[in-house]
Amino acid sequence: MFNPRKAIVEKLLVVAACGTVGILLATGTLADDARPSSYAPVNPTESFKSVRERMEKAKPGVEATHKKLLELRYDLADRSAGATMSKGKAVQGGTRVKLPSGMTWDKLGAMSPEEIRSKGAWPEGFYPLPHPNHPEGGMLFPQHHIDEVLKQEGRDLTRFDLDFDLPAHFLPEFPPPIYLTTRPDLGDVSQGKLVTIMNYYEMFNGILNPKQLEGLRLLVTPFPQQQYNQTEDRRSVLPHRGVACFDCHVNGHTNAATHEVGDIRPQEHRHRIDTPSLRGVNIQRLFGSQRALKSVEDFTEFEQRAAYFDGDPVIAVKKGVNPLDRGSQVHAMAEFEALLDFPPAPKLNLFGRLNPSKASEQELRGEALFFGKAQCSACHVPPYYTDNLMHNLKTERFFEEKMINGRLASADGPIKTFPLRGIKDSPPYLHDDRLLTLDDTVEFFNVVFGLKLNAQEKQDIVAFMLAL
Repeated sequence: MFNPRKAIVEKLLVVAACGTVGILLATGTLADDARPSSYAPVNPTESFKSVRERMEKAKPGVEATHKKLLELRYDLADRSAGATMSKGKAVQGGTRVKLPSGMTWDKLGAMSPEEIRSKGAWPEGFYPLPHPNHPEGGMLFPQHHIDEVLKQEGRDLTRFDLDFDLPAHFLPEFPPPIYLTTRPDLGDVSQGKLVTIMNYYEMFNGILNPKQLEGLRLLVTPFPQQQYNQTEDRRSVLPHRGVACFDCHVNGHTNAATHEVGDIRPQEHRHRIDTPSLRGVNIQRLFGSQRALKSVEDFTEFEQRAAYFDGDPVIAVKKGVNPLDRGSQVHAMAEFEALLDFPPAPKLNLFGRLNPSKASEQELRGEALFFGKAQCSACHVPPYYTDNLMHNLKTERFFEEKMINGRLASADGPIKTFPLRGIKDSPPYLHDDRLLTLDDTVEFFNVVFGLKLNAQEKQDIVAFMLAL
């Protein structure tokens, strides 16, 4: 059973290595009763110099703890699935989630939720994945993205307290191609480059109309953010111009940058974020993995006004909130975002189904399973393989609540049905990065839905998804 007293002790031990914001979000205002507060402190009592020195000293220990968790959960080897993403990067293959001792996937798939819970058989890699420093949180970028932005702009996205956690071979290709619904004849319009404030104009002038071009300018313009700003409460060595929308949604896609949702309190309940691709937003009607925002305009405005600052408008005012104008700026940004297309899928017909003359026998078997025994199409409806709804998987049926490096593993709640078109380009998977490969996702849903798929059937479904 979950022990609240033990959880509080563990929480305090974890946050001891973290900054002021992380501590106060996790434990409240540090009042005698330690009641959680929805607000971060406006005026930190510890100097920037002291915070930096303390967190730099704690960094190796924090990262070692998280690395140990990753190695406990996953096989992190670089092992190709024999398929490639749109530009040729190898797709990682195989089930990477490790099973408890003596367990097999067939045994696990045959067990009821009650059996799995009572025997503690839920794999560690199926629990929510914490942020690399969950009590602290904040935006965190892969090193290859940090290097390229520094090269182009002289803007350094390095954090002095923390580095990105997942190995590069599990991330999307970088920089990813850009496909436009309005100009399919151009193919990849990124020309193999990372689109930034330094090159967007020369790259897109003459392809976009003036309003779309202005929207793209705003998407690549850095604005202050919780960890990257001009105040003393930051995680960059020098005062910072901030981050751009396309620092996470690279080239209108994703680089798997992570942070934590801004709309949950207290801190241990906040979810790590898998940055979703912006490809195909024109066909989507829900935005944000769990927020259920109803338009891309809502999403764009919410990110700048709230998510950039952990959902705290008080802190946003202090650090430099960017109040976008809904009628012009937000509209222009959303108009460009709506042009971002899915990558080509030459084996699919106009209805999003496999063309039998182009598909392999394994892919066709996988398609039959997807629309049959595996019930994937109940939520992932062609041609784009989403139903534009939210679904609650209720994975809490399978395990007892427990603290994992500052993250309380408990109910996830409703999750958006992500489109599966082009899914091979968007690892890792699920709303919080907990599943590293498509094989992992099939094993996860086989258990959650009690599908009782055999090994060959699982492989066939993966083969079908690689063709989407």
